[in-house]
Amino acid sequence: MPLRVDGDPGYGSVTAGAAPVPSGSPGGSETVPLLIPDTEPPERSLSGPLSKEELEEVAGTPWWRKLRARLVLLFWLGWLALLCGAVAIIATSPRPIAPPLQWWQRALFYRMQPALLLSAHGDGPGGINGVRDRLPYLESLGVGALVLEGLFPQDGTPSDLMQFNETLGTLAQFQQLVTEGHSAGVKILLDLCNLDLSDGPAETSGPVQNALQFWLEQGVAGFGICDTDVAYSEQTLQEWRALVQDYNQEDNERILMVRQVWQAASEPGVPSAAVNSSLVHLLIQSLLPSSPRPLTSLEVAVAVETVLLMPQRQWPSWTMGGAVSWELQRMLMILSMTLPGTPVINYGEEISHSQNASMNASSRHRETQIDIADDFVPNDKKARRTALALFHSLSHSRSREEVLLFGNFTFLPFANSSSSSSPAVFTNSSSAASPSSPAPGLLAFLRSWGCVHLLVLFNLGPDPQELDPSWAPSLPTGGVYVTSTGLDRVGALSLTTLTVNPQEAMVIKLFEGGSYS
Repeated sequence: MPLRVDGDPGYGSVTAGAAPVPSGSPGGSETVPLLIPDTEPPERSLSGPLSKEELEEVAGTPWWRKLRARLVLLFWLGWLALLCGAVAIIATSPRPIAPPLQWWQRALFYRMQPALLLSAHGDGPGGINGVRDRLPYLESLGVGALVLEGLFPQDGTPSDLMQFNETLGTLAQFQQLVTEGHSAGVKILLDLCNLDLSDGPAETSGPVQNALQFWLEQGVAGFGICDTDVAYSEQTLQEWRALVQDYNQEDNERILMVRQVWQAASEPGVPSAAVNSSLVHLLIQSLLPSSPRPLTSLEVAVAVETVLLMPQRQWPSWTMGGAVSWELQRMLMILSMTLPGTPVINYGEEISHSQNASMNASSRHRETQIDIADDFVPNDKKARRTALALFHSLSHSRSREEVLLFGNFTFLPFANSSSSSSPAVFTNSSSAASPSSPAPGLLAFLRSWGCVHLLVLFNLGPDPQELDPSWAPSLPTGGVYVTSTGLDRVGALSLTTLTVNPQEAMVIKLFEGGSYS
């Protein structure tokens, strides 16, 4: 019997002798899977979760691919629906439109006399050089415009406007100051108040006009004049405004300022600055009336409430005015930096100098040199640092908060305010509050822009004051502190539990989500 040998196609095969199976057929050894299911698994219902074993069983099947495609389609349809809804809400919601502002409407103004920088001991730069050395400090404060006072002799003639007081510096030093100020973002303006600018009938067509043109060519950003000056008239303002407009540039508009010195509108023989306010860019007005003595808290409260009740019109620029205590001065600093209008700060107010120095700083006539190291710095260094930190906080808030630049103003009266139904106005600056006068209470106003509200509160009285929840039911009750006179208020708060301490002012940022006001 013959034996089988290796390689025989029939060896070990039950199909020995059969025809070979074509390659690629279901019976081919290279293409036939080891396990061939008899039938496809049935499609499963979409309801109910799958177990791990079931998930492994159906992975890669047509049912699973169909489910995955449906989920991806559902995700993208939901995402597109959310995107279309957000676009529709943004497109249909009313939004406030920011009006265009000139540089002098956005800038913080700082008034300085270079003569005050002359050291009585001769141990430091003064005059124009002293101003140049302080440019980095002014830039750190957020100052955008520097108004120089006292550069020209008080008893000089219009022809003297072409030269400085020789003790303050030279023209070359002034030109360098203008150049360095431009690099630091600080514009230089000249204050011509209390100068004899009368030059006959054509007072602005002779030496005065030539002098103004000369300084405009040197790069100054504008001029200031007082409403009590002899040259102050509608004709003068028209001619000066036309002159500065001739030197305007696209990014550097020249301006004309008027500082309101007189207080009583009924005073005979004194022109009214409000009549000609449309002819000037800035009308500078004091928050407080002038007084030979420091004002009391009640007098300050009445003066502040009178300002807050002003008719809604073009707000003037604010300077502090009369002398008050350090505590009240910090409150007025908050007021001037949060009211509509351009704040104008006097030299030394940012460090809260002493009361006597404040009264000296408000005087327009200085005949002696004042050493800032001795007279303008309070003995309490902590008080000085706190006042400077408050100024930095207010300046920073004003530069970044649109509500302080464009926001609407709303006075919020309280039942315990200093004037109840109508404010009392001091027509006599030396009048004092009577002993029976009520103590001043809370004063408040609101700046609103979009969905953001800034609430500014003042307690000028001697007692703590709590907010009545019913005094402004339309306001949000929550917010965060922006700043306060003591710089000790931080974090979130609720108006329903807020207590304002005596002689304290604060700025609170309220939020109202989902709408614009």
